[in-house]
Amino acid sequence: MKILILFAHPRLSGSHVQRALHDAVRDLPGVTFHDLYAAYPDFTIDVGHEQSLLLDHDLIVLQHPFYWYSAPAIIKEWLDLVLELGWAYGPGGDKLHRKFLKNAISTGGAEAAYRRQGRNRFDITELLSPFNQSAHLCGMAYLQPFAIFAGRWLTGEDLSIKTSDYQGLIEGLRDGHIDPMTRLAKGYTLPLAFEEQRLQKKRHAT
Repeated sequence: MKILILFAHPRLSGSHVQRALHDAVRDLPGVTFHDLYAAYPDFTIDVGHEQSLLLDHDLIVLQHPFYWYSAPAIIKEWLDLVLELGWAYGPGGDKLHRKFLKNAISTGGAEAAYRRQGRNRFDITELLSPFNQSAHLCGMAYLQPFAIFAGRWLTGEDLSIKTSDYQGLIEGLRDGHIDPMTRLAKGYTLPLAFEEQRLQKKRHAT
């Protein structure tokens, strides 16, 4: 798979976890690493360029800290501008059909806080539902998120292990050692675009 990592952190110099993840995947061969804050410090997003990047990749990874149960502001700006009606969704909006979307996030809170009985009252997959639905609307498959919890409290050894896990995941997806269809988010229903692709392959086979 051709992988595009859209990275967003407004204060990377002060980051513990995201800086480690950033360094682990930034220079991987066959992976396009795109730092949105570095590319657009004034938030003037080049929609045509971003759409071209999307067309050229199979898997889009949104890598970011989990701010206020969502993402840093530039991710929202990117979604608002780049995923246009008639291009990404709606009549004629089929450009992202059968591609894959995934979040790679870090939280300040412990995993136990992201449960129905926890302080945040919802688990992490529920809180990421807007990304899940955005993928579905655009005809994409949404993969289970990669999440590192309580990042500030991780030991150097634990962070190293989790960073290695993330790098291995990206490399495995890139090289085909990991089938993305085995990593769909829990309960995710594939959009019709995938069924249409399956039927088309079946017709060609017969």
